[in-house]
Amino acid sequence: MSTSFSYSVPQEGWVTRLLTHQAITPEYQELKFALHRKLLDRVNLELLSSVPSDHVRNEIRAALVRLVEEEKTPLTVIEKDRIIGEVLNEVFGLGPLEPLLADPTISDILVTTPHMVYVERAGKLYETSVQFKDDAHLMRIIEKVVARVGRRVDESSPLVDARLPDGSRVNATIPPVAVDGPLLSIRRFGRNPLTAEEMVHNLTVTSGMMELLKACVRARLNIIISGGTGTGKTTLLNVLSTFIPTNERIVTIEDAAELRLHQRHVARMEARPPNIEGLGTISIRKLVINALRMRPDRIIVGEVRGEEALDMLQAMNTGHDGSLTTIHANSPRDAVGRLEVMVGMANSSMSIRSIHQHIASAINLYVQISRFSDGTRRVTAVTECTGMEGDTLTMQDIFVFERTGLDENGRVTGHFRPTGVRPKFYERLRTSGNPVPASTFETIVEIGETICPSAR
Repeated sequence: MSTSFSYSVPQEGWVTRLLTHQAITPEYQELKFALHRKLLDRVNLELLSSVPSDHVRNEIRAALVRLVEEEKTPLTVIEKDRIIGEVLNEVFGLGPLEPLLADPTISDILVTTPHMVYVERAGKLYETSVQFKDDAHLMRIIEKVVARVGRRVDESSPLVDARLPDGSRVNATIPPVAVDGPLLSIRRFGRNPLTAEEMVHNLTVTSGMMELLKACVRARLNIIISGGTGTGKTTLLNVLSTFIPTNERIVTIEDAAELRLHQRHVARMEARPPNIEGLGTISIRKLVINALRMRPDRIIVGEVRGEEALDMLQAMNTGHDGSLTTIHANSPRDAVGRLEVMVGMANSSMSIRSIHQHIASAINLYVQISRFSDGTRRVTAVTECTGMEGDTLTMQDIFVFERTGLDENGRVTGHFRPTGVRPKFYERLRTSGNPVPASTFETIVEIGETICPSAR
């Protein structure tokens, strides 16, 4: 049985606006910073800190209007409004980044040089017209970002990972590590996380695949979501977590808090980096061990990337069924290989056979998600771990996405194909009250030539 889908592409007027580079001349930049300096000379910001923020902003705007009027440089009304807005962003926000941070459709902001700022939208990168004056200007903004979260960045500590109050992840890299000047990357998360229905509509998965994953979560199977950077692993993990019954206690463990669970009974924990003296680190592994003392029904680890993999597997093998996590890997088999390495890091004396037994008994299902050249995300494999044959861990695909090429608009075409194999846990789904129709494993879904791009 084959089903074909075809969607019209949304209007992309934002792409045109994003790629329209307004000329930012050195004279304009110099004028803006001259106004900024005059403002700091004329206004006592420390004195205004005790005044409500709305009043402060109004006072600063009024002062800026007066300064602009005093300028001999001729400016149009639009130019005056623009330069006032940009100076206000320098004072109260993150300067040139503020318009990008205010745009909910942007998922990544990537500052490569002061004059080269990219954003990601719908899975594709675009260069913007945003510019910083110079390295020193970019460095001031980086210091402002880092200061907001109580961290510092300097030559002795040139790498910083942090989380903004809105949940965005920030990475700053400065010289001498950054060879050509400061680098800044901001990974943002939508205010309204994608739902299961939206992922089906975007053809990230088919409705049948989503029903199977829903049944697996409800039947308390242990699931690993694997994929590369920016493929949507966390988004899919968020979606799968919505299927967990509300009467269960969930403990989440993350390097940087990104998950947005809708259940009420959720205990959230976040790893802590070292302080200025290099002390006080709290690792994911320590949090996983701590979680076992918190009476969890399920443990969700945002991402396993080190020795905590062993503790996660042991938790899954000791009564914490239905746990979820993600891992960086290019295929389900690669995910197993990465788990082998991580478990070996935690306990180098374990044999490969013993490691495979741990993995085979702990993980029921691997869900591989990928991002394609047209920006779309697809679940490219749903793979069951079937056990052991000798020293080898055995796996079988239940669903795969087969890419067939590109259409005339450069969009990926292909189809979601069930392999025809019913999973070994099929009976477990039925006995747990989560049956899946047999037709789920027979329906091929074709990807048409025009589709909605998936969002992270």
